[in-house]
Amino acid sequence: MKRIGILSDTHGRVPQQVYSFFAECDEVWHAGDCGPGVVEELLRFKPLRAVWGNIDDHSLHYKYPKVNIFEIEGQKVMMTHIGGYPKHYVPEIRQLILQEKPQIFVSGHSHILKVMYDPQYQLLHINPGAAGRQGFQKVDTLVRFTLDPTPKDLQILDFPKL
Repeated sequence: MKRIGILSDTHGRVPQQVYSFFAECDEVWHAGDCGPGVVEELLRFKPLRAVWGNIDDHSLHYKYPKVNIFEIEGQKVMMTHIGGYPKHYVPEIRQLILQEKPQIFVSGHSHILKVMYDPQYQLLHINPGAAGRQGFQKVDTLVRFTLDPTPKDLQILDFPKL
């Protein structure tokens, strides 16, 4: 059993809510557009899995992949920054979903929180929204859940955008 915290689109800022909401998490997943200093700060807090986003500089491209595919607790996970969502996946990502068959798909970029099951590809899609200053969102959002062995107890925290 693992507790997972997910965030995206921090754009150079780790909101203080991360430390309390993800306190019991075993690891943190960042779905891109980290911005300067975020990866280093999160690594001091928890083990981190991440992907780079369209605003991230090339130094992050050397540390993290564009698409991160991994297994945890018997679940295959695919995470990318620009991926779309059920019935609207980016074509390159749709091909990877068909090839890799993940049970969990995480993406960011839209700044719109979206958690939904995709019956076509039999996966749970999670976009944690945004947790940074930039963007049109009115609130910032974080997602956490338990893998036991499938996702359970998914919780969302929303808080005023600073």
